[in-house]
Amino acid sequence: MTSRILLLAAMTCVLASGEQGEEVRLSGKVESDTRVPLVGARVVVQQTEADGLFVAYTDASGEFQIELPAPGSYRVTVEKAGFFPLHKVVQLEAGSAELVFTLVQARELVQRVEVSARPASVDMDTTAAPETVTGTDIVNIPYPTSHSFRNALRIVPGLVHDQRGGIHIDGGQENQTLYLLNGFNISDPVGGTFETRINVEAVQSIEVSSGMIPAEFGKASAGVLSVYTRSGDDRFRATATNFIPAPEYRKGLVLGNWVPRANLSGPIRRGRAWFSHSIDAEYINTVIEDLPKGQDRTSSWRLNNYLLTQWNLSPANILYVGALNSLWNAARSGLGALDPIETTVDRRARQWFVHIKDQAYLPRRVLFEWGYGANRTFGREIPQGQAIYRITPDGRQGNFFVDATRRAARDQLILNLFLPSFGAQGRHQLKTGFDINRVAYAQDVRRTGYETYRVDGTLRRRTVFVGPGEARVANYELAWYIQDHWRLRPSLLVQLGLRGDWDQLIHTWSWAPRIGLAWMPLTVKPIKFTGGFALTHDATHLRLFVRPLDQYSVTTYFRPDGTVERGPALARFSHPLDRLARPRYQNWFVALEREWIRGILWRADFTRRRGHNGFTYRNLLYAGQPSAPLTPNSGGFIVEAIYTLTNQRRDAYDAVGLTLKQTLSGGYGWLFHYCWSRARSNAVLDINLDDPIVAELNTGPMPWDTPHRVKAWGYFPTPWKNWAVAFLLEWRVGFPFSFVDDEGRVVGQVNAHRFPNFFELDLHMERHFEFRRHRWALRAGANNLTGHYNPQVVNNNIDSPRFMTFYGSTGRSINFRIRWLGRSQ
Repeated sequence: MTSRILLLAAMTCVLASGEQGEEVRLSGKVESDTRVPLVGARVVVQQTEADGLFVAYTDASGEFQIELPAPGSYRVTVEKAGFFPLHKVVQLEAGSAELVFTLVQARELVQRVEVSARPASVDMDTTAAPETVTGTDIVNIPYPTSHSFRNALRIVPGLVHDQRGGIHIDGGQENQTLYLLNGFNISDPVGGTFETRINVEAVQSIEVSSGMIPAEFGKASAGVLSVYTRSGDDRFRATATNFIPAPEYRKGLVLGNWVPRANLSGPIRRGRAWFSHSIDAEYINTVIEDLPKGQDRTSSWRLNNYLLTQWNLSPANILYVGALNSLWNAARSGLGALDPIETTVDRRARQWFVHIKDQAYLPRRVLFEWGYGANRTFGREIPQGQAIYRITPDGRQGNFFVDATRRAARDQLILNLFLPSFGAQGRHQLKTGFDINRVAYAQDVRRTGYETYRVDGTLRRRTVFVGPGEARVANYELAWYIQDHWRLRPSLLVQLGLRGDWDQLIHTWSWAPRIGLAWMPLTVKPIKFTGGFALTHDATHLRLFVRPLDQYSVTTYFRPDGTVERGPALARFSHPLDRLARPRYQNWFVALEREWIRGILWRADFTRRRGHNGFTYRNLLYAGQPSAPLTPNSGGFIVEAIYTLTNQRRDAYDAVGLTLKQTLSGGYGWLFHYCWSRARSNAVLDINLDDPIVAELNTGPMPWDTPHRVKAWGYFPTPWKNWAVAFLLEWRVGFPFSFVDDEGRVVGQVNAHRFPNFFELDLHMERHFEFRRHRWALRAGANNLTGHYNPQVVNNNIDSPRFMTFYGSTGRSINFRIRWLGRSQ
């Protein structure tokens, strides 16, 4: 009996060793056509349609490794957003095999590069659920103001634009998102908003991350919006769009908006260095339907220029250098149905941004990366005169009260180290780094004053400003992080991270742990469960900290008979820096993804976001107390308000979303997204000198809160050769707003009322053709095809005869676009 057992064990060992000898280890590298290693590329290996899939993702060096059960013929698919997928059949023998795959950037599909694009696939390389939109989607999908990159973000699921065009992710303020351009912080250095203008046709891809944000991203409690631009290759390419101006009929024949754009890319030295240069200009002619003729129009112009170069100094050393310049001039900015010409402001703005990044691939699969970015901004606001600004129940009169010059700067140094992967209960890929910033702001602001009037025309209050408006403030920021990409099994991924942030103003370290989990129990028609938690912090925006250094207001209140009721009353700002904590947010995220029938990818997700210790200014005195005590340097005024920066802000956001997406061959595809959400705060209105609204109770829904919204877009072929149809549909519950009285005070709860529901359908047809050995694309269509009334402004003064009158709907518009796509091959 014992001998039989030993013989059986020996035979088992022989068979096992034989099977082991037949195993195949496939490793390799994925790079772009300019030899840049591509991180996060998906490599799928399959022997037959009936077999399971073997999937791997490339690391920071672009390398991957897959264990296969036996030699044979395998179909390999390599894909990454923004690149054409690669399909290849390879014959693999027993042992080890190493391959290199080169992906080509997805450019104009009118070149008729026919590829068999794989449907959208479940990504097992991340525990987050980023929304990715390619540059091809941005060009193909119609939306109003199609030259505006900010407006192009409308096609991103989960992202909300408010009435002023502000960007909101996960219910957060615009400045609670981190905006990156090719890896560098491009947020406004003062307020943290997104003010950079980029040629939409220069964009390679956009990625929006929220919920479980990796530790490498800090000071972004709502999310991260990353923009990647196209690079050049060994072929010279040129495109141009809307290079012919056209007249329009808007209360008469006028020169329509003209937004020419051009792109040029190619080699500096073939095989070694390349460039990509994009330039766009815009002339905007605005006509306000609700104003009388002759006082109903204004114009503005803008010029943007971005140059990106790539230098392969050696096969293991790549250098990137880029420069962006933007100029803007807008006369009569702010013209509207309730704001005539005299109340407008002439605005001028400039931005310069330069960056350099060096990536060195060291021995043993170590990647070291350093970069420097410098951002400079300038803004000028010039009112039409020095007359007092008057706020009446029927609108505004007089001249705006702010005359300002503002300058800001950010210098950023980034250091990142990608360590080689190692095995310990799975495979670990560590990444660590530092982010060092200096941010500075200087202003010279001169304010006159404003008056508010009752409905009967009598003066209610007059506010003037005293003190110097010149101020300077600076801040140094330091961050360190470490992140572990831990793959326990091919179907199980854990991401662990820790981040620390310090800055000079808060003067304390803030630690932020992150953890995420992704599990895929099936490989055929895979389904993926994702969950995570991230503790995040807000940035220390200088706009908040400069207010105590700015002017302060003095207000006098009048009775209907013109006699003084109270005042002059002083209001000023202060910030106790030694008692402030950094705002923190707890983000919880869970999602379920699956590849459905016909390659449709669907995802259901839930997000919970809670904010504590948020920055907000609160009045330390009781509002409206005429007997408030005098303080030193008050000049004998009644001290009505001392607005002090506190950590009393609390935010809450909950959302449930459903997304369906299908990517078809030839660059076609469609998306459907529904979201229920709730965004609330106890600091809805921002207390500042330049906004005269007053609220006793500041709790309610945020101005961009929209409980239900639907977004859908598509780009489809037609039965006619070279013709395509594209559409964008958006429906949402109207944004909230508040009632105010003729004193400028909020009546009732903040944001207790809503605009009408918003609905817009944009439908366009496009034809690609060749003429005189050049490629062209001609598009025509209608925006807001149904003509649905979508107002943007409301008279919310309860004492006004025009109370609850809505204004600002753009109505139906016919649009044309012509694109020159270069010479035919």
